[in-house]
Amino acid sequence: MNKQQSLDILNGFNKNTLMETLNIEFIDVGEDYITAKMPVNSKVHQPYGLLHGGATAALAETVGSCASAFFLKDKSKIIKGIELSINHLKSKKDGEVFATAKAIHQGRTTHLWEVKIVDEENNLISLCKITNIVLDKK
Repeated sequence: MNKQQSLDILNGFNKNTLMETLNIEFIDVGEDYITAKMPVNSKVHQPYGLLHGGATAALAETVGSCASAFFLKDKSKIIKGIELSINHLKSKKDGEVFATAKAIHQGRTTHLWEVKIVDEENNLISLCKITNIVLDKK
């Protein structure tokens, strides 16, 4: 499968979800990472006109969970997020943010991902860690 086919599959999951509401779009996929972008505008602002931490967390969980599911070789399994930790380091008013998930651990039952969220100039906005559990499909 080529990169564009992979991105089409990933973006196909966004319809009628929070990801569609937040305009999250997968833009890059490699052998060990996935990157998505999200626009920063009034839809994702908190009352002070800054990027809402909850929107940032939703972006991080989206990328980390989708990375686990995408790279999982056993299609009889599903992924569910069980823990998300996020540190907000810099504020953002407009433009776009980019989240890249890279695996720290991909075990049989748990996956641990680091998600870095940066702006257009590669300034670190938030640093996240997400733990996913691997379960049998019912």
